[in-house]
Amino acid sequence: MASSAAPRSKTKSKGLDPARADEYRGWLRQMLLIRHFEEKAGEAYSLGKIGGFCHLYIGQEAVAVGSLAALGPDDYITCSYREHGHALARGISSQAVMAELFGKASGCTGGKGGSMHLFDASLGFLGGHGIVGGHIPLTTGMAFAAKYRGTSQVAVCYFGEAAVNNGAFHEALNMAALWKLPALYLCENNRYGMGTALERASALYDISERACSYDMANEVVDGQDVLTMNAAMERAVTRARNEKLPTLLEVRTYRFMGHSMSDPIHGHYRTREEVEGQRKRDPIAGWSQRLIADGLMDEDSVRSMDKNVLQEVEEAYQFADQAPDPAPEELYTHVYAGEEGER
Repeated sequence: MASSAAPRSKTKSKGLDPARADEYRGWLRQMLLIRHFEEKAGEAYSLGKIGGFCHLYIGQEAVAVGSLAALGPDDYITCSYREHGHALARGISSQAVMAELFGKASGCTGGKGGSMHLFDASLGFLGGHGIVGGHIPLTTGMAFAAKYRGTSQVAVCYFGEAAVNNGAFHEALNMAALWKLPALYLCENNRYGMGTALERASALYDISERACSYDMANEVVDGQDVLTMNAAMERAVTRARNEKLPTLLEVRTYRFMGHSMSDPIHGHYRTREEVEGQRKRDPIAGWSQRLIADGLMDEDSVRSMDKNVLQEVEEAYQFADQAPDPAPEELYTHVYAGEEGER
């Protein structure tokens, strides 16, 4: 049985391009920000600062950072409920995301969305979605809108491997292939749908092969390598923009934490040895080591960057903790579409 973090192919190892050094260092900072933000969010949840559900992205940082770096500023993005990392990588401030988790008025959704429903239309970030697979057909509609209007925009959908057994997944992909839409379906295969391993839920282990039913381009990607992730996304984006054709990317990654804050890190469905083995492919450690090896950073600059990110996250926490709650009358806003002054 194939491993969730052992894709069939990956970008050939070669020296990093010095001309992209600033971009590469930016990727490391974004991954560090996501990691430390999620650690702080877990701490805040344990202290009762965050209510409801909270699904952390620790271990999967390279997927969001590498893929979103390939998009333009007006492209559309939808995510599942594990979307803190995507929101941060897309450019929503750490303060706005943390405040939203705290349910505060300063949050990116006004404190009404919480962990699973981050949103910022100005960045094309059209929501985390709590219903498994519910956003996949929405993304297909966004791709249709882009093609109908004749723009160069693409629509990208992030979802977990458990969503592919949903009928909406098949209907959406079939429609995108039939109508030749600029849609990218990115499956973050971390192997476990809550506590159920992929091989116990799917008759077909290689999720990418499901695209063959729709004559759709597909690829298996190493989600623990940010450069490989970026290269695969660039190929898919080029196909969508230039040829108006969809792609299914099966990105094999791994979450180091439990499914949500109510799920122990190891649980009864995976062993401590498995988790520790996967931690040896930590995407942040691997990328920072590569930057050092190629002479684009040194250990001191990595430590300095890490310290700077920790300070940003702490400031975001303090901002969220001190921010005001939504006013009581906010209960009656954003109820119906078309209300004056609505976002």
